[in-house]
Amino acid sequence: MKEPMQKPIRIFTPYNEFIAEISNYESLMFTRSWSGIGDLELRINRYKKYTDKLQKRNIIVIGDDRHKAYLILHKEIELNEQGKATENWLIKALELKIVMGEKLTLPPLHTAYDNKQGPAETVMKHYINNNVINPIDIRRKNPQLLMATDLKRGITVNWQSRFKNLGEELTEISLLSGIGWNVSMDYSQKKWISDVLEGRNLSANQNIHSPVIFSPQFDNIQNMSFVDSDLNYRNVAYVAGQGEGVERRVIEVGKAEGLFRFETFVDARDIEETMEIEVPDGEGGTTTETVPRPEKDIIKDLTDRGNQQLAQLTQEHYLEGQIITHSNYKYEEDYDLGDIVTLQNRDWGVTLDARITEIKEIYEVGSPFQIEATFGNNRPTILKKIKQSLAQMSGEVRK
Repeated sequence: MKEPMQKPIRIFTPYNEFIAEISNYESLMFTRSWSGIGDLELRINRYKKYTDKLQKRNIIVIGDDRHKAYLILHKEIELNEQGKATENWLIKALELKIVMGEKLTLPPLHTAYDNKQGPAETVMKHYINNNVINPIDIRRKNPQLLMATDLKRGITVNWQSRFKNLGEELTEISLLSGIGWNVSMDYSQKKWISDVLEGRNLSANQNIHSPVIFSPQFDNIQNMSFVDSDLNYRNVAYVAGQGEGVERRVIEVGKAEGLFRFETFVDARDIEETMEIEVPDGEGGTTTETVPRPEKDIIKDLTDRGNQQLAQLTQEHYLEGQIITHSNYKYEEDYDLGDIVTLQNRDWGVTLDARITEIKEIYEVGSPFQIEATFGNNRPTILKKIKQSLAQMSGEVRK
């Protein structure tokens, strides 16, 4: 079945009330992201029917795909190349899971951090529940959001968070564990459903599923680009906790040595060395007393912090390319976002098994439907590189 040049979009209010459907736009481009938050750009003549429904905080759903939902956050009159106003609205939206990025991870009242250990899915849903669905402060609750049952998928993760952006925390856990996450529409309940996702292994090295191999030699991918970089790679971390000078607690995370040892510094001064406990006050009640934390617990927290930092400084292997839509593989049937596939370019001598981490769908007037994909680690943005550099800055105090 041939994909339409213009896929209809459906518009909903923030409370999942359907208000309009549009299919005669000028162009539509949207990105689905496995670990991060994808975006959408819509261009449409402002005099066309239902453009008045394209208001901020309304939701765009792509056709009948309730898992492709985007929250409108920006609209403007588009300018042409000469800087003059056109007749087009430019609508920008982010995947509905951006609602997680609108919240911080607040710690419980009795501890400095919100700590959680367990399967990656359990940890992710713990932070979503504590900060969006059932927060202590009812004003923080998002009444539209529900959460799917925890199936305890993913590797074991030990995480701690304090006043971090929830969306960024979910992204980091996803990158560490390999499981994806999303927020989709539920029409029957008129709610949004938060859940995690598991991709399939479709690589050439398995025999459970039919393998998917993208290669220019098979005429199913074009405009490929490949990056294999160690520019930001580190495999050993010196993690420094509390204290000053020679008294500061520092542990080493990582076993690499010699020519292939690449070091970084992690300032973890915020990891507490003491804790508060309730003790009898001698009058039949209790009082709070500050006592040293067990050393093994401090070491474990420092080790976890080092491993989290190293997970962000891995070797960068990624391929980008435009998948030929009408080839031997059908999008969303033979392969989809989050699946692990095999990439091959014989001319470059490159064969790589990689997860499909982003997919961009492009619909334009007079042009066939197109797909662009990113395989493996996403190309790091300038903002991500700045954050990585700041995280490596020493917290040592010079006297």
